[in-house]
Amino acid sequence: MSIWSTLLISLESLTANKLRSALTVLGIVIGVGAVIAMLAIGRGAQNTITGSIEGIGTNLLFVIRGGEEDVLNSKPLTLDDVEALSDVFQAPSVIGVAPIVQGGAEVSAQGETTTTTLDGVTPNYEWVRNATIAEGEFVNDSHLLSRSAVVILGTAVADDLFGRHDGLVGESVRIEGQPFRVIGVLVEKGGSGFADEDNRVIVPLTTAQSRLFQRATTNSVDMILVQALDADSVPQASEEVSAILRGRHRTAIGADDFTIFNQQDFLDTAQTVTGVLTIFLGGIAAISLLVGGIGIMNIMLVSVIERTREIGLRKALGARKRDILLQFLAESSMLSLTGGILGIVLGWLISVAVGAIAASADADLNPTIGADSVLLATLFSIAVGIFFGLYPANRAANLEPVEALRYE
Repeated sequence: MSIWSTLLISLESLTANKLRSALTVLGIVIGVGAVIAMLAIGRGAQNTITGSIEGIGTNLLFVIRGGEEDVLNSKPLTLDDVEALSDVFQAPSVIGVAPIVQGGAEVSAQGETTTTTLDGVTPNYEWVRNATIAEGEFVNDSHLLSRSAVVILGTAVADDLFGRHDGLVGESVRIEGQPFRVIGVLVEKGGSGFADEDNRVIVPLTTAQSRLFQRATTNSVDMILVQALDADSVPQASEEVSAILRGRHRTAIGADDFTIFNQQDFLDTAQTVTGVLTIFLGGIAAISLLVGGIGIMNIMLVSVIERTREIGLRKALGARKRDILLQFLAESSMLSLTGGILGIVLGWLISVAVGAIAASADADLNPTIGADSVLLATLFSIAVGIFFGLYPANRAANLEPVEALRYE
């Protein structure tokens, strides 16, 4: 029997029980659709997080207190360290240094209150960190020298307090009960990555140290941002920063009381986390695909029992064992392939719906369907059809003609 004839007979057998075939296909459709949708959502989340990190800049270093051991007894980072790192002769690969003190703060205005992240910064922070002002101005030297009670709002904080994030320059807010004048609003960046960039406020470093945060010394800072000449200069800049801080903190190589991160470190961590998450989501969704495969096996076994006399008659008329085997395998494969194709459409629709819901909620998530995930889900669905159809097909092929013809 030719392959074409086998496919036609298989198609006729499946269309003879349309409802049963449709319900069997439905299990595969849901399984494939879930796999594709989950992989697309996971990949979209990965793109969002890595894109957010890449937006920081490829030539930025983050220096924080504490090494691999004995973090509590490590020396704090200080403004003197910042000054040393800014020395072009000691660190020729460094073009910008910005210290930060950071903590949580309660901000209130017009009867509304929110808890947010507060950053105390210097004017250098604006261009080192690539912070863009939507309206107003950034912290300047006069604010720093006079310890001015001025604040720059993130859009999320502005929306929580005022219900808008424009036309706010000159408004007053209270931070930890103290009055501050709004001098600017940051450009909206979205709540992607490890933290919501819009849910924060910025004040002058000296103001944060003297009025808002209780520190053992006003000379200490929580983090130092270091900008290298370019992306290629990051390793050299990291070495220069390490050498300067080791000399100032009197630590030996391998016993650093500070840690330096760069963008690639964050990217690697983010990609590892989101990669595991994507595999986990895909694995959970694949369970439904296996359930659909079990459904195919169940229906094919029922079909073998129902068509026992037909099988016996065909074998009595000369059909070979291989012909019977191929026919039932073709039926199970057609069921799984049809379910796979419809599942691709379902997965695409789910991804579009999730993207639309995320957009309406102002969440920066765009599910991405890759050709590899579509191919993987399709091949897996066909493999499921063949695997779970093999036993019923083999059972049908091994029926004895005489016994089959006697079956009632």
